Amino acid sequence: MGLLTQLLTLPLAPVRGTVWVLDQVLLTAEREYYDPAPVRAELAALEQQLLDGSIGPDEFDSREDELLDRLEWLEAHRQRLRTDS
Repeated sequence: MGLLTQLLTLPLAPVRGTVWVLDQVLLTAEREYYDPAPVRAELAALEQQLLDGSIGPDEFDSREDELLDRLEWLEAHRQRLRTDS
């Protein structure tokens, strides 16, 4: 980028900075949303609740199915990202 171009686009610097910050926030939010670790932790906690007797087998099965569906969906999303890249 030449000196003249930098001088002419200098007033846009705050906008470029704001856009960069928003991009970083979006990337971080997406990383957290699509992270399978919290779902796996919830599965482990659910199993512990079953072993402790605080939930019954029917409730365990229902919630486990929901969490496993969520994990499957997350894995499918990760596969789509790999094939799109």
